[in-house]
Amino acid sequence: MNLAADFKEIDTKLYRYMLKELTQKDNKCHDCKDISCAAAVLNSNQLDLVSSNSQESLFKKGEVILNEGSLTSHIIYLKAGIAKEYIKGTGEKERILRLVKKHSYLGLPSLFGDRINHYSYSALEDCKVCYIDINVFNGLVRENGNFAYEILVSTSRDSLSNINRFIHRSQKKIFGRVAEAILYFAKIIYESDEFELPFSRQEFADLIDVSRESATRVLLKFNSEGIIQIKDRSLLVVNMDLLEQISRKG
Repeated sequence: MNLAADFKEIDTKLYRYMLKELTQKDNKCHDCKDISCAAAVLNSNQLDLVSSNSQESLFKKGEVILNEGSLTSHIIYLKAGIAKEYIKGTGEKERILRLVKKHSYLGLPSLFGDRINHYSYSALEDCKVCYIDINVFNGLVRENGNFAYEILVSTSRDSLSNINRFIHRSQKKIFGRVAEAILYFAKIIYESDEFELPFSRQEFADLIDVSRESATRVLLKFNSEGIIQIKDRSLLVVNMDLLEQISRKG
């Protein structure tokens, strides 16, 4: 019996097992089911780099993910959940700019601007985010043209969508604004005719820049006319064609 050889074999197997476990842990980005379109074009070595310079965190509904005015130290990728992007106006009044779905990056305009976060983000439902070291992210933008292209597409699409929403909203009366907001939830955020409003009536009103009383009155009118069915925060779009017509005519 060669005990030394037996122990050496055991040590070798243990080492290989530990190495495998550590490698799988470090390479979490390789098997991520919520990988972004941009990260999907990275090569194996670049994914390894992201894996070793990122950290996943969970946020409960209502918790602030990122504060306006803070320095941009990490890129935040929203892996799961829905967050709201907002700024504080006069008298600390909150102005909601848009909702952000999973598989989106938060605060990219600040990254390529002046490194100050100009928007705040908070969780509208339980969220899972991934913090990525900003220097690593910037290095990938410079090194991988396809990655940079996907980031550019994402930021451009979001900017155009926001601009169009603000322009259309400014040209609409309250019925058109409420109809457009419901369509925004149904077609863009939830991709379903039935969903739960992720926030209060006051926040809904803030999103379309009207009073809470006015927004509630229109929602109830849409409900009584059979355009939607609403109970508490649950909403079902019953007549999509009519809702789109109201949104267009404003």
